[in-house]
Amino acid sequence: MDSRNFSRRDALRLLLGTGAALSVPSLAWGVTQDDIDAANSSLSDAQAQLDSAQATLDAIAADYERLSEEQSKTLGQIEDKQKQIDEVQAGIDKKQEELEKKQEILSKRISAAYKAGGNDFLSVLLSSTSLEELASNIYYMDKISENDREMIESVKLLKQQLEDQKRQLEQEKADLEALSAQQQEQLDQMQAKQAEAQSTIDGLSQEVKDLMAQRDSELATMAQERAAQRAAAASSGSKAVDVTGRIVDPGSTTGSQAAVLNACASTPSPGPGLCAMWVSQVFSNAGFGYASGNANDMYNSYCHSSDKSAIKPGMIVAVSTHAHTTAGRIYGHIGIYIGGGMMMDNVGYIRTISLDSWISYYSTTVTPRWGWLMGIALA
Repeated sequence: MDSRNFSRRDALRLLLGTGAALSVPSLAWGVTQDDIDAANSSLSDAQAQLDSAQATLDAIAADYERLSEEQSKTLGQIEDKQKQIDEVQAGIDKKQEELEKKQEILSKRISAAYKAGGNDFLSVLLSSTSLEELASNIYYMDKISENDREMIESVKLLKQQLEDQKRQLEQEKADLEALSAQQQEQLDQMQAKQAEAQSTIDGLSQEVKDLMAQRDSELATMAQERAAQRAAAASSGSKAVDVTGRIVDPGSTTGSQAAVLNACASTPSPGPGLCAMWVSQVFSNAGFGYASGNANDMYNSYCHSSDKSAIKPGMIVAVSTHAHTTAGRIYGHIGIYIGGGMMMDNVGYIRTISLDSWISYYSTTVTPRWGWLMGIALA
């Protein structure tokens, strides 16, 4: 390379490539000591700018983690309340069925009593405006046994209690959902701050961007190596996937689920740090359209369950934040459950990892959750 055409940026890139500053001229490259001193100065300035930008990102990430943790707790409370509501509703349905059977018995008794009771009973029947009033009138006329009356009254009382409890739970759930919406607004505000920080980064000099790219590349390489080791350990002996990640035994799945699982195996990685893009490409390749947003957006919009008994092949699994990388703290991570206790995600390459290992690794701040992407129930 001609030293006359060797710019300060070229010298900086040389230094970044060596991983250390140089103190002697590199005659082989035609680089003078002045070039290296200038590059060292630029590198120092770039590092200072990067440190400042990183401090801004760290502050945003800390606030975002706090909000995400609060949001996750609220989602957990909503999920618990919904289970309670479902249990109460099941109890109401059961008691309603029991009450209807008792009412049928009562109707038959009324019919029999009418046939044997004459005009007095007909007068009671015609003057009663409801079944409850009729039962009460029949009781006072001593046309129904004490046991029957107690049976009907106890069922009616229990049904009323259950309905009152359901209304209370639904109000509590509404309150929690309102809190969740409020926190989502806060998350939206944090995302606006993220965009502001990203805009600041975009305005940095090329030298700083080169330094940032070098650092991110090194961090990504280390993370991928660790992830590959964990994935190899987790998937050893698994019958769900082979060594290529191809789906071997997806179990009982619908055609829609199978389309997504096949797309998981055939869709390549769009690059490191693009986990949500890969998920969107998978669903697009499977014929369900392209979902926009980052992992945290998909978590907040579509992932509502943490019940392992409810997870199905083709569901997305996500966290809105995790502590392992700067980007992960702000944007979270996401993958797709493929069945057999396994899932796939993009970590710079497409890996297959056990659901339990994934949950254990990414549940540093919020509870991992799952659901149907874009609300499309594949099963």
